[in-house]
Amino acid sequence: MEKVYYDNLTVSSSPHLVTKMDTQKTMMWVLIALAPALAMGVYVFGINALIMTVVCIASCVFFEWAYEKLMKKPNTVKDLSAVVTGTLIAFNVPSTLPIWMAVIGCFVAIVLVKQLYGGLGRNFANPAIVARIVLLVSFATQMTTWPLPIAQQTADATTGATPLAVVGTVRVARGLPSLMNLFIGTIGGSIGEVSTIALLIGFAILVWKKIIVPHTTVAFVGTVFVFAFLYYMANPIKGVSAAHMGLYHVMAGGVMLGAVFMATDYVTSPIMPLGKIIMGIGCGLFTMVIRFWAGYPEGVSFSILLMNIMTPLIDMLCIRLAYGGGAKKDE
Repeated sequence: MEKVYYDNLTVSSSPHLVTKMDTQKTMMWVLIALAPALAMGVYVFGINALIMTVVCIASCVFFEWAYEKLMKKPNTVKDLSAVVTGTLIAFNVPSTLPIWMAVIGCFVAIVLVKQLYGGLGRNFANPAIVARIVLLVSFATQMTTWPLPIAQQTADATTGATPLAVVGTVRVARGLPSLMNLFIGTIGGSIGEVSTIALLIGFAILVWKKIIVPHTTVAFVGTVFVFAFLYYMANPIKGVSAAHMGLYHVMAGGVMLGAVFMATDYVTSPIMPLGKIIMGIGCGLFTMVIRFWAGYPEGVSFSILLMNIMTPLIDMLCIRLAYGGGAKKDE
């Protein structure tokens, strides 16, 4: 029988679904969800936070355009993914970081992590997460010099410790920032991580528009809370409950930013619901192990990168659990 070949037939993996929510619109909603955290970052840290964000966005867009121009690839700047990456990089650094260092982070994210692996949809890890880790390892002093909120700055003090740095040195409750300060965001830290309420608003927008599902975020945050609760049950701080410290660790540092906007990345997170839960639990566990027993006060970025690397294995496991493995046939 003569074979017939169909040159115009494209076969790809599921889902085979056409919707009005294309990449550009998805990224636009992510940017809208990021807007409250940006507004709070500018309010707390001043114009430097806005300048840093604009520089990171412009750098990421330029590097994407220049790489695709140089390699004669289709231009993808209009899909806004580079804008989202630039915003997330800015959110993960102090507003006082030298601009040239931030630009290096943008180059790492767009060229080394995203474009060299084939562009959007083919990167092995979240570009902004890798950029933050590279900057932290390369420029540790600058990345861990945290500006105080403008309202707390004086002639003698413009920088201070973050809540995670504080919690490692105090054994009584009065040395800790209040949960309300953590919730609102009037604390030191990276531009986009300080305000829990702003990040929760962004989370609500993403879930409402069905950009993400809550599985990973809830599992991540829940694991951090439970881990911290159990730790402080065994190692109490005088004058404060273990539940209080559980909430403290959820709202301090980058847990909310990472859980809402970075661990939920389509490309680098598991596909199936069970996989998303495993992703969140793994991120929470690694984060708390690093916070309590490693050399860094924060572990969110490292935990997400580790789980990004494990995502293909998680997908394989979940598919096998859901659909089973084919039985080996007797010869």
